Amino acid sequence: MSPVRRCSRTACSLPAIATLTYVYADSTAVVGPLATHAEPHCYDLCDAHAGRLTAPRGWEVVRHEPDPSAQGSVAARTSDDLEALANAVREAARPHPGSGPGPEGNEQGTGRRGHLRALPTPS
Repeated sequence: MSPVRRCSRTACSLPAIATLTYVYADSTAVVGPLATHAEPHCYDLCDAHAGRLTAPRGWEVVRHEPDPSAQGSVAARTSDDLEALANAVREAARPHPGSGPGPEGNEQGTGRRGHLRALPTPS
């Protein structure tokens, strides 16, 4: 049996129940069910810290609340939970019409989303 993961917040030793991930390119903080494995660049949070999380001005917080009857049960989660979380992040990242080029001057059809770069097809 694996050891209980603890909250990532300094001086908090409560058990983690949620995982926080930042999507810097989309200015979004995503709080979802506890990931099955500890991941780099993700933060495990206890119930109190997950519930009180706020984001900087201009950022959006996306919360994915699993079914309360499955709370704390990693085995009870399905791919539907992960798909719903991915869809919420995609929706938050969708560009708004008329917003113009992105921060990198996206005028030549070069897009940047997260750590991936989309390049136009060579002529």
